Order: sequence, then C-alpha cells, then structure tokens
Amino acid sequence: MQLVRNLKKGDILAFNELFDFYSKRLYSFSMGYLKSDAECEELVQEVFTKVWERRSELKEEYSFRSYLFTIAFNIIRKYFRSRLQQTRYVASSVFNDFHFETDENIDFNSLQKHIENIVAALPSRRREIFTKSRFEGLSVCEIAKELNISKKTVENQLTEALKFIRKNLTSDNIALALFFFLFIS
Repeated sequence: MQLVRNLKKGDILAFNELFDFYSKRLYSFSMGYLKSDAECEELVQEVFTKVWERRSELKEEYSFRSYLFTIAFNIIRKYFRSRLQQTRYVASSVFNDFHFETDENIDFNSLQKHIENIVAALPSRRREIFTKSRFEGLSVCEIAKELNISKKTVENQLTEALKFIRKNLTSDNIALALFFFLFIS
C-alpha cells in the first residue's frame, strides 16, 4: 500500500489520509468497549500517535488495518485492567465484610478464553454478527450492508447473543461477570 510506504518515510499527507480513512472505524470499534465519546476520541488519538512514533518500523507486507486494531485493542485491554484494579480496590474497601470467592489474580487471558468459548457456542450467523460488532468494531449499518440483511435483524441478533452470553455466565463467578460487563456489554 503506497500510503503506508509514504507514511514510513514520514509523509504527513499520507498520515492524514490514513487517519481520515481509519479514524471512524477505530472510534466505532472502541465505542463497543468504552461506551464514551471522550474516551473513544482519546483512544483514536493515542493509536495514531503510536503509529506516527513507530512509522519507521511499519512493515508494508502486513495489514495496516490489523496493526491499527491491534494497537487499539491493547490500549483498551490496558485501560480495563486498570479499571478492574480500581474496581477491586473500591469493592474491597466498601464490601470488606463480604467474602467473595474470587481469585485475587484474575488472569485476563483465561477470562477472555471463557468468553470466546461462550461466543463460539452461538449459532453461526449470530456469532458472525456479534463478532463483527464487538471484535471488529463494525456498526449495525455496516454489518447489515455487508451481510445484506436488515438493520433490525442485526440488532435482534446482537440482543439475542448478549442474552445468551449473560445466561451462560455463572452467577457465582463475579470476576467473569465483571469482565463481561466491562468488555462486552
């Protein structure tokens, strides 16, 4: 991709063009997790700041889009790890008389794997729609257009997917429930 080559050489016009092309998609992707305009705008800025700082390391043979979304996902993951630690602190301060049976060292990867297993159990079309929405950051309109289905169908499938996921989370696993509500809902 010529724009990536030019960016790698420090071309600010190429950078601006890539920003214009990808910023809305990154924003939509992050909104699926962060649910805040300000935080999503900040994330997009941080992603492109990192891209500019590391422009000389870009590899033209790899997908630039994947590179951007990997950076975005890692920033989101870092944000939620920090938020989870804050939530734990508040919970331990406020609920110190309660005994929650959660492991003090929540392993993000195992929680993510558990959610992935639940998502994998969804019917194939519902799983496809859910994945496009939550993991690829596509809007309802984009999914409907790509799959040639109505927006209402996409909305219904997402609602059913979330119901299924919530139903399959065990009520006694507060850490997993917290993960679900922070990352997925």
